[in-house]
Amino acid sequence: MSATNTMIGKGPLAKPSKAGGRGIEHSSEALTEADRLMTICNSCRYCQGLCAVFPTMELRRDFTEGDLNYMANLCHACGACYADCQFSPPHDFDVNIPKTMAALRAETYSTYAWPRMLSGLFEKNGLAISIITALSVAGFILGFIYFNNPELLWAVHTGPGAFYKLMPHNAMVVLFGTVFVAAIIAIIMGAVSFWKDTANDGVTGSGNGFWQALSDSMKLRYLDGGGDGCSGVPVKKADGRKHAHHMTFYGFLLCFAATSVATLYHYFLGREAPYPWWDLPVVLGTLGGIGLVIGPAMLLMEKFRRPIELQDRDRFGMDTGFIAMLFLTALTGLALLVLRETAVMGILLAIHLGVVFSLFLTLPYSKFVHGIYRFMALVRFAKESNANH
Repeated sequence: MSATNTMIGKGPLAKPSKAGGRGIEHSSEALTEADRLMTICNSCRYCQGLCAVFPTMELRRDFTEGDLNYMANLCHACGACYADCQFSPPHDFDVNIPKTMAALRAETYSTYAWPRMLSGLFEKNGLAISIITALSVAGFILGFIYFNNPELLWAVHTGPGAFYKLMPHNAMVVLFGTVFVAAIIAIIMGAVSFWKDTANDGVTGSGNGFWQALSDSMKLRYLDGGGDGCSGVPVKKADGRKHAHHMTFYGFLLCFAATSVATLYHYFLGREAPYPWWDLPVVLGTLGGIGLVIGPAMLLMEKFRRPIELQDRDRFGMDTGFIAMLFLTALTGLALLVLRETAVMGILLAIHLGVVFSLFLTLPYSKFVHGIYRFMALVRFAKESNANH
């Protein structure tokens, strides 16, 4: 009997119900399954050159729930280990790292959510709830405009301050500022919990790991495996996920920059939106909006093209919900930009603000946090790598 078979059960076909056959009880099936698979992989180590997950695994003999949550967010779901593994389905060991880590990664969004009473809100029906929220807020804004002055809704508004004739600037600031600050606080609280829980006193680290993690994040180093693999020969993958992620990420940053510049314009220069086409906030917002239309559209296409055996179908609604909200935010924003001097501006403004409000409201409980947790996992990995080289 091989060392692998001995470790995971009493015979070559054994598939224990408890983690790794060691009798360790975890708080969820995803954690238990991840522990079982990491135990198998740790006795094999055939995939040690593929990505950051496997060197991290090799530093541990037992896996706490924090360890497993850390490795789940370190996994970029490239699928290389599934293709290379000699124990992947239909083998009886049923080793499917991408699917298991995807399920556990989605579970961490609930595990570290703050406040906890909202943790499971968007787990399986994120798309429906996000759309309902957006439509509800859009309806509220339309109603607010209509009952105050119906003629304003269909009137043509041009020049500085045109948007604020439909909804006062101070009302926008209070409404969106409140939900944005609440979302930031919730995200920070979740990130603190994740960092504390994934600490392992038995594994040393050195340095802060920030710059290495930043480099790996900006380049999406591990989205295609990030290494030469078990053969030692670099393999080029035709994977559109990396390009889609880049378009989405940098589009989001450009839109955030546009909002920041517009805020400076309003409060420090006394200039009110909407701004001319050539002005910096509009240029940044247009480029960012294009990125946030193309990137999420590509991500959705890649998600539907992804092999079914690698997908966590139970969280499909959560995954698509956040992507769809980014797409709708950009699409409605670009439409508002093009048609802002027409009679449909009021309708488009209400819809756009509703979508943005919904996006802010759902950020701490959607897949947005995977970017935060993944970056923190990369920081911890960089620290561990520095200490062990």
